[in-house]
Amino acid sequence: MDQRRIMDQRRRRTRGRRQSRRRRKRNLMLKIIFFIIFIIGLIAALLLWKRYGGTKERADLDEYYGIENENQLAVIVNNQVLEPRGRLWDGKVYVEYSIVRDYINERFYWDANENVLLYALPNDIVSVGVGSKEYSVSKQKNSEDYVILKAEGSTAYIALDFVKQYTGVEFEVYDDPGRVMVLTETGDVDVALTKRKTQVRYQGGVKSPVLTEVKKKEKVRVIEDEGDWKKVRTEDGFVGYIRKKHLKDVTSEKISREFTEPEYTNISRDHTINMAWCNVTNYDANSSILEMIAQTKGLNTISPTWFHVADTAGNVESIAGSDFVNYAHQAGIEVWAAIRDFDGGINSFEESFELLSHTSSRDNLINQLIAASLSSGVDGINVDFEKISTECGEHYIQFIRELSVKCRQNGLVLSVDNYVPQAYNQQYHRKEQGIVADYVIIMGYDEHYGGSLEAGSVASYDFVQNGIAKTIEEVPAEKVINAVPFFTRVWKETPKTEGELAAQAGTEEAEYSTKVESTAYSMKDAQLVVSQAGAQITWDDVTKQNYATWESEGSTYKVWLEDAKSLQPRLQLMKDYGLAGTAAWRLGQETSDIWDVILQYTN
Repeated sequence: MDQRRIMDQRRRRTRGRRQSRRRRKRNLMLKIIFFIIFIIGLIAALLLWKRYGGTKERADLDEYYGIENENQLAVIVNNQVLEPRGRLWDGKVYVEYSIVRDYINERFYWDANENVLLYALPNDIVSVGVGSKEYSVSKQKNSEDYVILKAEGSTAYIALDFVKQYTGVEFEVYDDPGRVMVLTETGDVDVALTKRKTQVRYQGGVKSPVLTEVKKKEKVRVIEDEGDWKKVRTEDGFVGYIRKKHLKDVTSEKISREFTEPEYTNISRDHTINMAWCNVTNYDANSSILEMIAQTKGLNTISPTWFHVADTAGNVESIAGSDFVNYAHQAGIEVWAAIRDFDGGINSFEESFELLSHTSSRDNLINQLIAASLSSGVDGINVDFEKISTECGEHYIQFIRELSVKCRQNGLVLSVDNYVPQAYNQQYHRKEQGIVADYVIIMGYDEHYGGSLEAGSVASYDFVQNGIAKTIEEVPAEKVINAVPFFTRVWKETPKTEGELAAQAGTEEAEYSTKVESTAYSMKDAQLVVSQAGAQITWDDVTKQNYATWESEGSTYKVWLEDAKSLQPRLQLMKDYGLAGTAAWRLGQETSDIWDVILQYTN
């Protein structure tokens, strides 16, 4: 028994040792597994942090603001970080002219040719010379305790203190890096407060470098949403991104400034304008125009082409006739004499640029225009400048501003002719015209013109409607006059030969298989051409014009007629959009029934 007991005890001890070894192995395996899981989890966490965790990397602020040397001052205007075109001189902030013009106040004008800064007020012109503390308002001299205008080569810098005299603007200068924060915005803006201390990042993402930090309850200007981020502007001129969850609800804040905008008063007639241009080529031709006026009905404004730019120095040749003016006045018709940049001594984009980019030549042109207008007794001036390039745009609108001052001082109506708005003619600054001029006229024709590569209407309904709609986006409707054509074009289409197509390869002309020519006709003559061809006239409801086509000697002829029927829907557009009136190019090309139609819409 003792022997058996001893054996049992040995077996139990052996089993216990085996079980203990198994437990140790199992525990070791569990520890290894847990350690491996821990390592995997740690690696995963590090990978997740690397991918999704926020960086503390600081943005290079000199690079962010574009600063390359210590003389530069970064410029922030409202919500835009601009090129560092600011300077600090003698404790005063100066900003490059182009920044002032494009972002702060477009009415400042720098003449690099004659080193003069100008600003057009309703009845005066402010003038400043380079390096001067003095400035003139018309003939009155004024002065400041700082230099108003500095120049480095052809680049002008304007003191912001001077800009502030004529602009609703506030500005503040900050260091590290040097920058000026300029605010011009007014009205309701979106703002928010920060919930906690947080970072403003260069872009919307935690991996984007940090621009700056903002404290808890700091106010930021909210610009736009971007996913889980908001684009904001801090009060000291950083434009970047903050997580939405770090901002309190966006609220609206009204901003006003203690600045009274100048009032550009305008002449406004209390009747619907019914105007026509008359093309006058010499003084003796004035008498024949009187006969044309006698054939009209309801005409209350006429614009003879009397004033011609003789040269780029701004000299004016006039064929105005006082007798003509007296006759028109007796008939109850105002005279708005036209000045053009394409029918006198100048006739190119380059010459118009040379004329308008010099203050002295603009002054000469304006003074001679006003003198000729007053001496002939006309009621207004009509500007028809059609040779304005993109680079000439700022000089052209300055000319209109300066002319408006003289017209306002002398009680003359100022009207300005414009193409139908297109992307390529924005340099005419219609919005500014709508402020400083009395009337803005749309030349609602030449949809297809003499140089067009395909046949088409001179003024289809949609073309006219779009021109009006786009113009009144910038100009008050009550100042807009839509002009209609008293002419039309007869188009001749001839198939191109293989040689002609080969010669035009790679050009825009090669896209068209027919050669297109056109001749402009008066209303009466166009109808005569159709009649002689024996063509059938049909109504085109798309262009809202009478249309005819015919074949002759291997060519196809097409015409979209301007007549009394096509005129009615265009005059209805004038009524529907609440425009100031209608005009027509040109007197003498219309049929007699036209005036009865116009009278229905203008009387």
